[in-house]
Amino acid sequence: FETYVAMEHAASVIRTYEVQFVPGLLQTDEYARSVVRLVHSDPEEVERRVDLRRRRQELLTSANAPQLWAVIDEAALHRSPADGGLCRAQLKLLLEFNELPNVSLQIATFGRGVHPATCGSFTILRFPVQDLPDVVYLEHLNGALYLDKASEVEDYVDMWHRLCTRIDPPETSGSTLERIRAEVCAAS
Repeated sequence: FETYVAMEHAASVIRTYEVQFVPGLLQTDEYARSVVRLVHSDPEEVERRVDLRRRRQELLTSANAPQLWAVIDEAALHRSPADGGLCRAQLKLLLEFNELPNVSLQIATFGRGVHPATCGSFTILRFPVQDLPDVVYLEHLNGALYLDKASEVEDYVDMWHRLCTRIDPPETSGSTLERIRAEVCAAS
């Protein structure tokens, strides 16, 4: 994961699609802790990983902050890794991030039906240096894949564009997040 963190810090644009969870760069500490506990039981390891996510998040408000374009499946916003209070706090933080000029959120709402990103979560990293190719990051249980072959990256970039044009535009994300927050509050 150190390789990914270094690439994330070098990127000028980060495009990420998440099905199951809120993207790591946008997680509250408690949300991150709950997610990490799903896989790791050692309290020290859990806290180390939460601290890493917190430090990664600082990238979004730094002087050389990358553009983050995150697409989150609506199911991830309803399915909290813990309780409703945790979900409300996470939704509040997403609303705050949605106000940053370098962050663009899109929600793949249930109402839009099935969309092209059926392969699961992925991240596309673009670097400011022309000679560096885009990289697609695919995380799995025991590690990750880094795709930089032009044809593979282009498949993901094409899917990204088809996904983003089939779902609600970024301008509606604030109202969608507010709607989901109201639903979560009513349910708990």
